[in-house]
Amino acid sequence: MAAFYDSEQDSLEAERSGGGGELSSCAMAMLEKERESLLSPSESSGTLFGSTPTSLLTAAPLQGYDVEFDPPLESKYECPICLMALRNAIQTPCGHRFCKHCIQKSIRDTGQRCPVDNEMLSEEQLFPDNFAKREILSLTVRCPNAGCKHKMELRHLETHVGQCPFATLLCPRCQQAVLKSSLEEHATLQCLRRLVSCPDCVASFVYEEQQLHELQCPFANVKCQYCGLELIRDQMESHCDTDCPKAPIACTFSTFGCQERMQRHNLAQHTQEFTQMHMRYMAEFVRSMSLGETAPKSLWLPGASCSSSEDQGAAGPPPGPCGPRGSSMWSGASGTASSQSSEVSQTLREMDGRLVTQDHQLRELVIGKETQGGQLAEMRRRVAVLEETVKELEAQQCQGIFVWRLRGFSALLRNQEQGVAVVEHSPCFYTGRPGYKLCLRLHLQAPSAPRCSNFISLFVHTMQGVYDAQLSWPFQGTIRLAVLDQGAEGQHHTEEMDTKPDLQAFQRPTIARNPKGFGYVTFLHLNQLQQRAYVKDDTLMVRCEVGLRFDAALRREGAGMTPRGPEDPPGPRDV
Repeated sequence: MAAFYDSEQDSLEAERSGGGGELSSCAMAMLEKERESLLSPSESSGTLFGSTPTSLLTAAPLQGYDVEFDPPLESKYECPICLMALRNAIQTPCGHRFCKHCIQKSIRDTGQRCPVDNEMLSEEQLFPDNFAKREILSLTVRCPNAGCKHKMELRHLETHVGQCPFATLLCPRCQQAVLKSSLEEHATLQCLRRLVSCPDCVASFVYEEQQLHELQCPFANVKCQYCGLELIRDQMESHCDTDCPKAPIACTFSTFGCQERMQRHNLAQHTQEFTQMHMRYMAEFVRSMSLGETAPKSLWLPGASCSSSEDQGAAGPPPGPCGPRGSSMWSGASGTASSQSSEVSQTLREMDGRLVTQDHQLRELVIGKETQGGQLAEMRRRVAVLEETVKELEAQQCQGIFVWRLRGFSALLRNQEQGVAVVEHSPCFYTGRPGYKLCLRLHLQAPSAPRCSNFISLFVHTMQGVYDAQLSWPFQGTIRLAVLDQGAEGQHHTEEMDTKPDLQAFQRPTIARNPKGFGYVTFLHLNQLQQRAYVKDDTLMVRCEVGLRFDAALRREGAGMTPRGPEDPPGPRDV
């Protein structure tokens, strides 16, 4: 239609220029018919962008194109009324351009005048500006969807918007704008108004009411506020009323006046401890019943309402409006009170007998518990003795070579970095059978320690052993200490020292462990632990090999041992 009108317009212009400015009657009829078709209110939007009624470019009312142009829109293509890009551009005889919808509405609402220069203007004088329409449809615009960087001609915008992965739609349940590609995922996983089912009671509800349902679901698992037992909510009330051992309950004798409340599992102990008090409460109750006093509300009888005081109960029926009928009621109440008093006395005797039986049973249980406690303590003592014996036997199997595994070494390093004193003693070991009993002591020196900060200190201590009487003292021999390299190379860090008989560290100990040790204050710097696999699986391994002075065969060089060089710190010390 637009192409036809353009060619027709060109022919008309040619005819006008060649014919002295007047149009032929045939040309005028064709022009008028074309103008009516373009200005018809029933103009189909599909002539430009298709027939999709909800499209961005054809949404009613048909004002200008509210899109972002790149480069920005020139002012000559802007509608003076809606201030947007011209849609279905219309030109007036006075030379101004408007959107078709805008100028028609302006003429109808504000009078037949041009909105720009106020010249007289009627709808019949309007004619389409197809040149401007083609120019505008050829301009480059950006996609209006957030996140999309695509650019295209305006005529292709509607097609792109229909396929754009960044296009959004309103969720039909929560009315939230969601990417079209994510609408299904949103509807099933993210929408707050989506339907979900309770896994306990299978009831359906919207997701945003889930917490409210969980607080009310009769089949949801809840924990008892007293004992922590997990039950379904429907069973919780019955559990607290009858079974929960920690639920607060009233004393069994609350009817007779005891006001104590305790946890259910403490009821038996309370009953046992306050037996005499409960007896007094029951005796007071029986006395009040026998004297006709008012019983607790829980035991009131219908016929007792006429009794208003202890004096009236003792003297007889009260005078007044009760009359003969009141006297009969009083007599019935007195007889009922007497029979109830005898029943209570019988109950009291039965309960007294039960309490005596329970007291005997409780005493037997206490005696049995004390006996079992003594037996358990004796068994623990025997187990400790056996453990010590096993350790002693294991120590005797070392034959002078002992490997100490310090597990959890990283925790010791953390304490050392914080300045906490780290001192560890190894299990004991023997140099043979018979032999000397020894142990190792390891220090991780703190960063603030003078002259030995961040060093591993390693010492040997003599201990009291089963063979001490058979051995010669002081202890004499050679001791080789090593921190083992647990890697493939096996380059251990080792130091060897000879005993000094004149030092206290090698004298026969007078207590379980000699307080004096002999070894190296600066055995190995902590920084050297990172140079080889000295620590593996969070375990440091220390080896001690002892050669007695009279056993030359034991004074041998260990494989992979690297003795301290002359540039290293001084030798062993008595510490």
